Amino acid sequence: MRTWLLPENIADVLPSEARKIEDLRRNMLDTFRRYGYELVMPPMLEYIESLLTGTGQDMGLRTFKLVDQLSGRTMGLRADMTTQVARIDAHLLNRSSVTRLCYAGSVLHTRPSGLHATREPLQIGAEIYGHAGLEADAEIQELALACLALAGISSVRLDLCHVGVVRAILQSDARAQGDEETLINLLKAKDGAGLRELTHDYAQATRDALLALPGLYGDAGVLAKARAVLPALPGIASALDELQALLELAGDAAVTVDLADLRGYQYESGAMFSAYVPGLPNAVARGGRYDHVGEAFGRARPATGFSMDLRELARLLPEARRTSAILAPWGREAALRDRIAQLRQAGEVVIQSLPGQGGEQGEFDCNRALVCEGGNWVVKNLS
Repeated sequence: MRTWLLPENIADVLPSEARKIEDLRRNMLDTFRRYGYELVMPPMLEYIESLLTGTGQDMGLRTFKLVDQLSGRTMGLRADMTTQVARIDAHLLNRSSVTRLCYAGSVLHTRPSGLHATREPLQIGAEIYGHAGLEADAEIQELALACLALAGISSVRLDLCHVGVVRAILQSDARAQGDEETLINLLKAKDGAGLRELTHDYAQATRDALLALPGLYGDAGVLAKARAVLPALPGIASALDELQALLELAGDAAVTVDLADLRGYQYESGAMFSAYVPGLPNAVARGGRYDHVGEAFGRARPATGFSMDLRELARLLPEARRTSAILAPWGREAALRDRIAQLRQAGEVVIQSLPGQGGEQGEFDCNRALVCEGGNWVVKNLS
């Protein structure tokens, strides 16, 4: 076996692709700051009890685990940064006011999330803590769409869901509560046959509601249909009202409703959204409300946010153009060094030709040269 081979679904990012990803990261973090979000940098690993707090079984299966040689305790390499940021808000900042935080960094997955997906996504996201109203959810949706626009993506479809619908159905039936995990997996897969088999001896109202959920997908008219076919439970009515409000606040974005899209169900507590774009089979961004995660850290705070994988998003961008550069000779003359420093300070890429150097300049197009004319160093265009 060749020693330079990397593990499956782990890959190097080469110059052109890396530049696209880094440009996106910088532009998005600058956009977050203009909205008032503060950057935090959680550690790559921490004790497993903290890392997996409130995340559910699925996140535990996706997390690499190891033993800390200093303490003997089990640690985990983060598979998601959301709970880490919630911990920072709860314990390190400990503010009583609304707090906006953002982050960007690599996460690791034990298994890829889909075909051709990397096990080392570069996650970027933003969170709002301390505001329970829909205004915060609307801001997060707006910010996610603004980030996709930075990538030049204008054709975006938002899928809205709300965990309050299925939770209200389950809370009304103790038998269904016992099968919660299996039911959620069947709803995610829209497995009608499996749902019919599992629910055959449930209360009729519960069974009818669960069987209806996979078909409650489509445009805004789905909400009216849901009100007609689902039980008249307060939790369902409240969830549908919130979805209606978020749909109206989405502006010009194409919006659909999918009441069985329950990915993230384990720790989400309210409205959720997924953003889909042409060219990618899976959601390019996911977000939603997760008010209860802070409880596990001893400080419950309303919370909503979103995240996306920059490496996945960069796949949609055209190949990066070669950057215009100036080729300069190698030398230690003060006038030459001063001129090169001036050009670089002005934002130009200046590549000094090392002795014996020649040939390919990679992603740089050396279409100009720094030459000495009459004792002055000037930039000349190359044919």
